[in-house]
Amino acid sequence: MNELSQEDFASLLAFRTGLRRYLRWSETRVCEAGLTPAQHQLLLAIKGHGPRVAPTVGELAGYLLLRHHSTVELIDRAERAGLVRRGRDAEDNRVIRVSLTPAADRVLSELTRLHLAELQNLAPILDRLSAELRHLENPHPG
Repeated sequence: MNELSQEDFASLLAFRTGLRRYLRWSETRVCEAGLTPAQHQLLLAIKGHGPRVAPTVGELAGYLLLRHHSTVELIDRAERAGLVRRGRDAEDNRVIRVSLTPAADRVLSELTRLHLAELQNLAPILDRLSAELRHLENPHPG
């Protein structure tokens, strides 16, 4: 690999700073909506899983990069807060699936609108960084 340049470090710093600003912005919006960041991630994992069938605890653990028991604890707290509900799988009664309550679905929809708008604001920065990285990898195309 080539020697790292000052531009390499500056690009990585710009990316990480932008990412951290987005995450901080996100946490603030989530807390203003009455959720914890972990609850928001859980709701997004449930909704993002797809409409066909609600996710299992194991699938949620995979999305959240958590251990099974930590995911169960998060689901327990979210269930007590009225955000999610558990139900048995229609085909295998041993499998538990987790779905959103209507109230959680409404809150998540509003948060998602805000997050997508903020990502549109970040897109030009990410595009610029991507172009800079492509140039650094191949400074003399052709």
